[in-house]
Amino acid sequence: MELFIVDEHTEHYLALQAGGDSDRGLLTGVLGGAGGCASVGLTLMLAMQGIFDPIMLTLGICLFLVPFLWETLRPLPLPILFNRRTREVYFDHDGELFHTPWDGISAVANEFQLAGAQIGSMQSASLEIRVCKFKQPEKALMISLGAPFGKSLALQKSFWEYIRAYMNNGPYFDEHGNHSESDSFVKSQLAVRFKMSDSFKHTLAHIKQAKKEAGGKNYLGSSDVAKLILEPMLYPLDRIKEFTYSIAKHRSRNLWPSVVTERLKANGPTTRLVDLE
Repeated sequence: MELFIVDEHTEHYLALQAGGDSDRGLLTGVLGGAGGCASVGLTLMLAMQGIFDPIMLTLGICLFLVPFLWETLRPLPLPILFNRRTREVYFDHDGELFHTPWDGISAVANEFQLAGAQIGSMQSASLEIRVCKFKQPEKALMISLGAPFGKSLALQKSFWEYIRAYMNNGPYFDEHGNHSESDSFVKSQLAVRFKMSDSFKHTLAHIKQAKKEAGGKNYLGSSDVAKLILEPMLYPLDRIKEFTYSIAKHRSRNLWPSVVTERLKANGPTTRLVDLE
């Protein structure tokens, strides 16, 4: 099972999200998608009436461009990388490279509960691996493969099996973890992650199914009507947010040291970092 943590699943490496900034692009989406589109739209309406307002157009462009540059130029936290070609794991900790060979690796899973007056009791489980600093193997870290909150031990074990299936049987595998030439099962796992820009499409599919089940009776509820009105209005915001995040993620890839980036290439070296040490 893929627990919405996998950022990239390729033939050569698996990237897991690490750190925060999952809301990167939201500011650009709000200002550029709402304010920017409104300003540009108003400018076009005035232009159709023979009135051109450069200030309004400039404002619309700035509402998108300024937050877009601010959010894309700031680096995202680098992911945890599982490299199939060299069979090792890479992790960046405050600009320092940590790694561990995959062969012989062990994962530690711990289950616990959080209890509080406001939240009640929440089941949680952590999943961690041990990595060592490059060229200083005496310095080690335990890194968490995703946040533990709200997860059970069974879910974390399931996610570890997903990683094991990728490294040992991958890059693609079936629902039993066995090697597969088809990527259909992997794509079905990755597709579970919800994208806000797809919400209107899901709403239409839900309404279509409700119409079919109603058999001609009134099948539209008040919430359906609200979604049909609001979701198309929020679509530009969501698409701009996702686009901004993808650009920021692409730029952050260049922050890896060359010993990592060259090993992520299809024709790169296959020696492990532990071999270089």
